[in-house]
This record gives sequence, C-alpha cells and structure tokens, in this order.
Amino acid sequence: METVLVEDVLHRFLLERAGVRGALVRLGPAWREVAGRADYPVDVRGLLGEALAASALLTANIKLDGELSVQLKSAGALRLLFAECTDQGRLRGLARWEPPLPQPLSLDALPQAVMAITIGNVERGRRYQGLVELRAASLAGVLENYFAQSEQLPARLVLAADGEHAVGLMLQKLPDEGGHGAAQDEDAWTRVMHLTATLGAAEMLATTPEQLLYRLYHEESVRLFGPRPLAFGCSCSRERVAAMLRSLGRDEVEATLDAQDGRIEVSCEFCAQRYAFDRVDAELLLRDAGGASGPGTTQ
Repeated sequence: METVLVEDVLHRFLLERAGVRGALVRLGPAWREVAGRADYPVDVRGLLGEALAASALLTANIKLDGELSVQLKSAGALRLLFAECTDQGRLRGLARWEPPLPQPLSLDALPQAVMAITIGNVERGRRYQGLVELRAASLAGVLENYFAQSEQLPARLVLAADGEHAVGLMLQKLPDEGGHGAAQDEDAWTRVMHLTATLGAAEMLATTPEQLLYRLYHEESVRLFGPRPLAFGCSCSRERVAAMLRSLGRDEVEATLDAQDGRIEVSCEFCAQRYAFDRVDAELLLRDAGGASGPGTTQ
C-alpha cells in the first residue's frame, strides 16, 4: 500500500480474501477543535470523540446528501451527546453534562436515555431517523446492535479517543464481497474478528491508518481505496438562524427585541459564530414568512 493521509481522514477498504468491507477514521486537528470548545471531563470527552469518529464511519458506505448525526439525550448526568458529519466531510459535535458523573459512564445505565441516528438534508426537507436501543455500555456496542437489527448484517466497531486523537474502525460482513474464495471461506468472519480483538485503544490511537491495516490484516489482501479528507466545520448560517426566528412567530420575536434593547443575538454552540438581528432585520424576515402581510397584520 502507498503512503496515505494520516490525520483527519476516512479510509474505506476491502479485505478481499475474507469478504469483509471496512472503514477507518483518524481525527487529529478536527477532533481537537471540537474537544477544545468546552472543559469536558475525561469520560465525556472520550465519549464525544468516539461519537465524532462514529458519525464519520457511518457515512462510509451510504450515499449521503446532507448530514448524518448521532444524538443521545438522557435524564442522567450526561444530558446530551451530539456528533455530525456532512457529505462534504465537515464534522462538529458537543456534549452537555451535570456533575456528578457516574463511574463508569455506561450508556445502558443512563435514565430515560434515547439515541437516534438521523440522515438527511434539512434544507431540502428530506430526513430519515432511526432510534437506537441502548443495550450496551459502550457506544461501539450500541452501534453494533443497531447494525444487527437494522441491516441484519454482522458488524464490528472499535472506537477510541484521547486528548489528541479520535479514531474508529468499522467492519461489516458482506457475503457477496471479495470473490468466490471469500464466499467459500466459512471461517473468514471469525478469523477477522479474532485479529480485530487483538487491537487495543492505545495501539489504535498511536498508529497511522496504513500501518494499522497492514499489521492487522496483511494476510487478508487489504485493498485500500482513496482517502476522504475530513475537517471541523459548522453548518450554521444566518439563513438557518432566520428560519428559527420565523418559527418562533412575530409575538415572541418582538418580545425578545423589546427585552434586549431592539437587538437579537444568537451564538452557535458548535463554532461560536454570532448572528445579530435588529428590528429592521426582524421585520424583513417576518414579512417574508407572512407573504404579502405588512407590519401589524395578524399572523
């Protein structure tokens, strides 16, 4: 295999002998940009890094037009976990928590927890959402169960994150992949699982994608496809904030203007971009929402 990108990249690959397809994500600067947005406790930071890597992994084998997000909400100490990857490879994420955090921080122990994977394009009005049962302590285990139920195909995920990197490996058994040899090799999936079980978090975090795949699967005829670059990026925009204000309605917008000296400021939690609207801006966006209606018209 030729030398490939090693930071902020998604690699798709095929284990031709075993009939297994995979994806490998290694995040560096993009992850540090997300992690640096708040003073996260170690466990929350690690889980957020894993979710960010997972959001990129889940885009590897689908035709994505818009965004894919992994979102968890609960009534426990981990209030919110959100990670998103777009079709342009832009990543963002955040977490909210309240002390004290349980030790260990197990997903299946969070009270009233709900996880969803959402795929779609908000601006085009297309959206698919699948709910994920939290029947495992780790995010990797939860997603493996999701694949088993939704796609009825075995999948294996390995996720890890520290202060510098967030990484993820996903393997899926595809009976039709890899040629006739793979189809006749009944032990192929088990063999690949044994090889993957030797991979620890420390090795995964310290090893470049090319080296990692070679160490683990060199006997399985690794075919590595061209890398997909990833980067931190936010999908917020003035247009989206304006749409949010329209959805509030005239009464609430005008009440907010009165309470804030004639100016509404909205700050993005992901990238800290600030959007300001004065009374003229508000009137224009509310007029657009109401068609030909002018000021004072009942909405």
